[in-house]
Amino acid sequence: MAVEPLKLPSDALATDKFPKKYVSPTRLVRISAYHTGEPYFGKSGNNRFDAPGAVTGTPEFGVCYLGTSLELAMAESILHDEIPVNGAFTITRAQIDGRFALYFGGKPLHLLDLTGPLLKRLGGNADLAGTTDYGLTQQWARAVHDNPAGYDGFLYMSRHLNTKRAVALFDRAKSKIRLESYSPLANAIGFKAAVTRFGIQFT
Repeated sequence: MAVEPLKLPSDALATDKFPKKYVSPTRLVRISAYHTGEPYFGKSGNNRFDAPGAVTGTPEFGVCYLGTSLELAMAESILHDEIPVNGAFTITRAQIDGRFALYFGGKPLHLLDLTGPLLKRLGGNADLAGTTDYGLTQQWARAVHDNPAGYDGFLYMSRHLNTKRAVALFDRAKSKIRLESYSPLANAIGFKAAVTRFGIQFT
């Protein structure tokens, strides 16, 4: 049986109000080359859930991508484009030394949990995190953004660590989240354990 590819979301995603999942910013972590100007809400159109209007130079919103653990943030950033060889990743120390682990505070974020049964109900599947057609996934992001419930963003299953949910946060939530602290990535709590679990080797 052929696998049904991801399609545009059901109209319900832009019109029907679904329950909000409340997530504290203290549960989120981001890896960045900067420890100022964060959280950063990008509008380039180059990422999976960026605003589709960026293609024409009129992005409808900005998006900040965050993880729910340091391990997830590493998978989605440091290891995003890396290819393992014999079950291990080989990266340079410079790739680590130039990065920071960022931690946040603020008010509870009102997110749509775009995983599990609800994703299926809306006509979605695992391709939401896996397809290379960003034009399609950006339409899903806009549908969530335009929903009358006014979600701050949404949860989705990480492509690079498929047991964990990641967060796409819209810039309308700027007032709810602030950078609380940061650490050089190599000194971050959980970094050494993640290096072992991912089989990371340094050159």
